[in-house]
Amino acid sequence: MASHEVLLAFVQAATQGSFSAAARKLGRSQSTISAAVASLEIDLNLTLFDRSSRKPGLTPAGHVVLQRAEAILAATSRLEMTASQLSQGVEAKLTVALSDTYQSDRFEEALGTFEQRYPDLELECLIAECDDLVALVQSGRAHVAFAERQDSYPPDLASSTVDERTEIALFVAHGHPLAALAKVDQEMLQQHRELRLATIVNPYESRAKGRVWSAPSYLMLLEMAQGGFGWAPLPRWLVERFGAGALQELQVRGWPKTVSVDALWSRLNPPGPAGSWLIGKMLE
Repeated sequence: MASHEVLLAFVQAATQGSFSAAARKLGRSQSTISAAVASLEIDLNLTLFDRSSRKPGLTPAGHVVLQRAEAILAATSRLEMTASQLSQGVEAKLTVALSDTYQSDRFEEALGTFEQRYPDLELECLIAECDDLVALVQSGRAHVAFAERQDSYPPDLASSTVDERTEIALFVAHGHPLAALAKVDQEMLQQHRELRLATIVNPYESRAKGRVWSAPSYLMLLEMAQGGFGWAPLPRWLVERFGAGALQELQVRGWPKTVSVDALWSRLNPPGPAGSWLIGKMLE
């Protein structure tokens, strides 16, 4: 049976697009990654990569094995988390990163039980969005994150969807020209400044044409919108709690949008007992 390290090397090589990129990701040498993939191919008696070009690509068999390998790694991650819960030691500090898309009432309720269960544990909470949350977990800066759901994540991260959703709508200040319109279309939006979310790690990924102000935080966008500087997509709960009645929701086709939230943690460095308990509690 292939080891966890061999499967992780294969998945990283497949998703990163090269053995060298996988090596950099895992902090290993390229020869180690190549040897691990070759060993897996021998064990399975399959050719997983087409090496006829400079950039190896997955064979049809490789695509099938990739799905199975990712499923095994996910199961292994859950097993490791369970084992961590059963171990004696408790981490000295737990860092949790949260997206403002996530209405945190349930999280706040969980903290009451968490404080009683781990009274001496240091808890740190960070606020970030999208790619910044992913980067925090990948770098080890955060042990657990609750992020706006994405279609896919890097293979070194495990994820599970929280059974709660939130809504994001478009808002402007009451004195903004768009606030006087019963309905707003895309052409009307383009005539005014957009207040857009832009992550720190990928600031140009979501660059738009026209007049745009950006910030890495929904709360900062909310304050810009309150100042009348433009229109912004904002979580409804955030506006209700912190908008101070200064914002008006725009009626735009396709909005509001429902957003799901995922719990994220590292497969390479899974959370300890306290982090594992918190994830389990939030996924109940």
